[in-house]
Amino acid sequence: MTAQAGFSRAFYIANAMEILERIAWYGFFAVSSLYMSSSRASGGLGLSEAQRGVLQGVIPFFVYLLPVVTGALGDRLGYRRLFLAAYFVLAPSYYLLGQMESFWSFFGIYLLVALGAAIFKPLVVGTVARSATDENRGRAFGIFYMMVNVGGFLGPVIAGVMRTLSWDYVFLLSSSVIVLNLLICFFFFPKDQHAPTSPGALSHSLRDAGQVIGNVRFGLLVIPMVFALMIAGGGWMSWPQLLVAALSWVGINLFWDRLAQQERSTTWYRQRMRIGNGPFLVYIVTLTLFWAVYNQIFLTMPLYLRDFVDTSSLVRLAATVAPVLADGLAPVSLEQVNKLLAEFTAPGAVNADTALRRLIELQVRPPIEVVELGLAEVRSGAIAIEALAQNWASAYRQVSPEYIISIDFLMIVLCQYAISSRIEGLAPFRILIAGTGLIGISYLLGGLAHAVPIGGFFVVGAAVLFATGEMLASPKSQEYVAAVMPQEKAAMFMGFYFVSLALGFLAAGILSGVLYQRFAVELERPFLMWAAFAALAVVAMLALFAFDQTLAKRLSSGKNAPGQVP
Repeated sequence: MTAQAGFSRAFYIANAMEILERIAWYGFFAVSSLYMSSSRASGGLGLSEAQRGVLQGVIPFFVYLLPVVTGALGDRLGYRRLFLAAYFVLAPSYYLLGQMESFWSFFGIYLLVALGAAIFKPLVVGTVARSATDENRGRAFGIFYMMVNVGGFLGPVIAGVMRTLSWDYVFLLSSSVIVLNLLICFFFFPKDQHAPTSPGALSHSLRDAGQVIGNVRFGLLVIPMVFALMIAGGGWMSWPQLLVAALSWVGINLFWDRLAQQERSTTWYRQRMRIGNGPFLVYIVTLTLFWAVYNQIFLTMPLYLRDFVDTSSLVRLAATVAPVLADGLAPVSLEQVNKLLAEFTAPGAVNADTALRRLIELQVRPPIEVVELGLAEVRSGAIAIEALAQNWASAYRQVSPEYIISIDFLMIVLCQYAISSRIEGLAPFRILIAGTGLIGISYLLGGLAHAVPIGGFFVVGAAVLFATGEMLASPKSQEYVAAVMPQEKAAMFMGFYFVSLALGFLAAGILSGVLYQRFAVELERPFLMWAAFAALAVVAMLALFAFDQTLAKRLSSGKNAPGQVP
């Protein structure tokens, strides 16, 4: 395979490091919704849905936004140096993340995780891009995407076991694999082939990135509006206030343009707004819609599975195959259940509804009438706490949500290379549109799971359908950028590709917090939430089709190529 593909040693080492970095990231991120929203008594942060949505939107926003600069720095300073810098930031940050107890302290450490991940991402994708040719680019990104999902599968699986014991072990897992990555990079990744650039590397990198975006005036229009969106998503500003502020800011900048001069040589505040590479930026914005839909599998689906879907049918099926399989899919800590039951039956204990909520956080879902009867029996002495805990843990245990999510990763590991080989050379936008449509359909299927007796099978089917859509769409979106970018600026333009994920995560996090609170929690109609996400998938499909019909040929032909100012 090596001879056929012609990949370098750096390609394979980069893929190995990607597996470990994804174990660290998804080991936490796949369970982050559960951790942030679980009560403090259960070891979680006990955040509100709005706070959770902000964290899951804002932090990944920076993870995927900063590569615009860090990628350019990698091209100038050397990949190996920047890889090591990323690991020195990530290893302690992951560990410290588990020690934080308030929203703002957690937010601060999470920002450090974002910085380290943002340094890493464009470097590894840039390494893949540099190692590929026109003949094997599709296979290169197919292999890489498969490795992404090897780590994505292993991370949640290992973390699912760890969090049953203690949430602290989840963070220790992430920190430990980053240390292993540091050692691999230090001893095996090829040394940079050029000397470090002068201290002006950062300013040069920002200038290169600015060629794609436009000028300072355009950035000044967009960036405050993005931060205002973050503020509104966190509940610190109402949505009507956001609309008024956004319209006012646009009006101010349009008036500013009327007074400004057009010459580029003048001071930045005397210039009119100018967009750099228009077609490429439109592609980034179009992909934002796709990622806003895609990311709900990680942000919203785990909560939906935990709070609404009875997956005991899957546990019973697994038990008929092998009891140990059922134990692995639905791990329950009897020690924690015993502790909670002792708390529930003490004088002045919580009511049955609260008790059920706490039990669900431990992956035990008895019907509410069973909870009421069981608590009454313990209080009357009719049954011992230990016996009741054993009965409930055996009869009503649930599959860990992160395990169902990891089906997506497993499918990609098994099938991505074959699918990438089959669709290699096909028009990218037709594949992107088809994949987005499958993701939307998967949400409609999964959104019915709470209303049927075999809901577990519905969500498994939804995960398989989602994975098929992802295998079609996501690698093609990267491959397209790799095909139209200048090779000497590979990491920088892969960094720009990540801007679409940044904006997509921001939108996805805010939508997840708002829609989950409104439709799932308040109205108790979660299918409406999934229908809204499916409708957004349709909008994304239409946007991709429009781009393909209007601007795709212009971008692919090299006119206004990335980095070229019109």
